[in-house]
Parts: sequence; C-alpha cells; structure tokens
Amino acid sequence: MIKVIVVLKRRADLCVERFQAYWRDHHAPLVARLPGLRRYVQSHTLESGYRKREPAADGIAELWFDGLAALKALAGTPELAAVLADEAHFIAEQSQTLTGEHVIKEGAMPAGGLKNIEFVKKRADMTVADFQHYWRTVHGPLGASIPTVQRYVQCHTQAGAYARATAPAYDGFALTWFADLEAMRESARSPQYAATRADEDNFLSVPLAFIITREHVVVNGS
Repeated sequence: MIKVIVVLKRRADLCVERFQAYWRDHHAPLVARLPGLRRYVQSHTLESGYRKREPAADGIAELWFDGLAALKALAGTPELAAVLADEAHFIAEQSQTLTGEHVIKEGAMPAGGLKNIEFVKKRADMTVADFQHYWRTVHGPLGASIPTVQRYVQCHTQAGAYARATAPAYDGFALTWFADLEAMRESARSPQYAATRADEDNFLSVPLAFIITREHVVVNGS
C-alpha cells in the first residue's frame, strides 16, 4: 500500500470557510470516484490556526492505493481529468509526496479529535536511509511514549523521489492524534514530550512547520 499526501494552499480570494466547504462538499466526491482509490482522508486546518498568521497549509489530503501500478493506471482516465480540472476552483498551490506509512503507535483515531501534522525535513548532512532509520527506530519510540498521543504514524517519502533532479518538498510527515485540545496541551507539559523535542536536533532540520487539523474521512476502504 502506498499513500499520496497532498499539501494544499487555498486561493487568495477564498475565505477559509468557503475553501473548506468546497473541498469537502464538491471536490471530495470527484476524488472518491478515482479508480483504485482505497482510502481518502481530508485534514482541515483548524480556524484557530489563522488567528495570528497564515498557517503552513490549509490542509492535507491523504490518498491510499494498492501500489504504484494502481497509481499509474489513473493516467488518462476521465475521473482523474475531472479532479484536475476542478482544482483551479479552490487551490492556489499544492505539493504531492508519495509516501509509505509506518504505524509507530497503534490506536483508534478519536472521533472529533485533533490531528497534528508536522512537515518533516531531514538534516542536510544525513543520508535518506540513515534519516529514515533514525526517525523510525530511535525517535519514533520517544514520540509514542507521550501519554496523551492516541495514535502516531510516520509517512516516509519514497526513495524514488530522491532520484529526480529536484529534491522532494518534504522528507516525510508525522501524524499524531489527540482526543481534544486539552490532551494536546497536556502532552506538551510531559517529560516525554520534552525528550522527544530534545531529540529532534539529532536528525531534523528544525523548527518544523505544522498544522493542527480535524479529519474528514471520505473513503474508508480496507
């Protein structure tokens, strides 16, 4: 299984409410018709994230497929053409990253809970292999130890992205779920959180951009 993560920035003439409504109510049904799509989730940046400045993104889309063959088979289909044609109505900028998931902490995705998304960039002096190994095997257990984290998933950028002339926008994404805002705040007061943050200099280019979101599951396939 592979996952495409799309980072979205809305058109400047759209307020956050209009952007989110269009993305959820009009665009999502188009994406849901893509052949071979196994799962599709939208994560919308909380409106509170706009109070002081523009957030790193207005949200991310996650699309799961069985493999590269299923993804390549989309080319030339009318369903994909409809999705691409509709993007200009609400998206100003986007980046797409092909990733593989590593579930670090199993747990339910709490209904109505919050999802923190960090846009991960490795330290420049690390190889991709060393970075991914450290993130998964050393840093991962630290993040998973934070008591109020209900679920923790790392999405590692696939190796093929590094064979191109242009480096990928991100080396991965860290996704953590919390029951609510108070649980997220409580996590930041824990010694486990402090240890997790202290370890970031060992493998990341910090500080990391992030957004706090709520999930909208559009296609919940197996």
